[in-house]
Amino acid sequence: MIYFDYSATTPVSYDVLDTITKVSKDFIGNANSIHSLGQKSFSLLESATKQIADIYSVNPSEIVYTSGATEANNIALIGSCLANHKRGKHIIVSKLEHPSIYVICDYLKTIGFEVSYVKNDQDGLIDFEDLRNLVRDDTILVSICAVNSETGVRQPLKMIRQIIKKENMGTIFHSDMTQAIGKVSVNMHDVDLASMSSHKIFGPKGIGFLYKSSMVKITPLIYGSGKTNDLKPGTPPLPLIAALSKAVRLANDGLEKKERFVTLLNDKIVNALSKYPNIKINKTKYSIPQILNISVMDVMPEVLVHALEKYEIYVSTNTACSSGDISNSVIAIYNDINRAKHTIRISLSYVSTTEEVNKFIEVFKSVYENLSNLR
Repeated sequence: MIYFDYSATTPVSYDVLDTITKVSKDFIGNANSIHSLGQKSFSLLESATKQIADIYSVNPSEIVYTSGATEANNIALIGSCLANHKRGKHIIVSKLEHPSIYVICDYLKTIGFEVSYVKNDQDGLIDFEDLRNLVRDDTILVSICAVNSETGVRQPLKMIRQIIKKENMGTIFHSDMTQAIGKVSVNMHDVDLASMSSHKIFGPKGIGFLYKSSMVKITPLIYGSGKTNDLKPGTPPLPLIAALSKAVRLANDGLEKKERFVTLLNDKIVNALSKYPNIKINKTKYSIPQILNISVMDVMPEVLVHALEKYEIYVSTNTACSSGDISNSVIAIYNDINRAKHTIRISLSYVSTTEEVNKFIEVFKSVYENLSNLR
């Protein structure tokens, strides 16, 4: 099997799986309980949270555990809008976001918030001048993803933050970092809020976190009991949290070396596929190597995906949460609907091998040539 859909989800690593098993077996107490078993669990919770916080140079109290990035995005956007609506009701997002951001924005519109969409340039970067012009006195939130899930374009968050804060110091800056964490280095201090999901970095599904700067005010969306966090009350899922902490530590180990290796794999695929005139490579100089987007203009993407699947090669048509839709990100960059309708996403990882890439190229060429000749 050749799995090249790592940006959709990743398998749980053996080390992380061992952590889940050990914590499930050895830490049976509720971390909210005052007895010794509860305090033992609470101590592990504190330790796991501190390990994550230390990696990103933030305070443990600024880590809010969630079920994943979608919940983190909801808490970040809806919670901050509800808490700060007296200062204004204007929000800015890019045209390159994960689908969950747009669904949240649609909801916010129904309760009286105004949403503006910042333009991007031909390289997929946010148009700085347009952003500067969009930020107003009543702009309470800007949300721009760190890395686009379809094209892999990485945004300069530090520069974006500087523009936002220069225009309105009180505007909150959120970034969905789901496709960045574990692939490239990130700096939480470039933003006020950041979302991530464990299952993108060889951790378990059902857990993630929201980084929330202590300076940001958020209204809780869920109410209940528990002493661990006001924004996510209830019993902490300790095995998942410990596993997330382990996954974050492993993901950040040797990050630059891993990125250099994946770049070699990406280049190898690009060199092989760019020889075909009807295959367009949808990457810019700002795309990270783990995400490679192509448009196969003379074959429908679903047909190609299923044809490769017969050889146990797994890729996707676009971001997993919008399967069946055309790529909005490709439209935003290339302004070509036909190109956006024919996208395939090949997502690599540091666990991918040269042998897998060579086999992928061999099978892809054979399958593609057979399908294109049928037209």
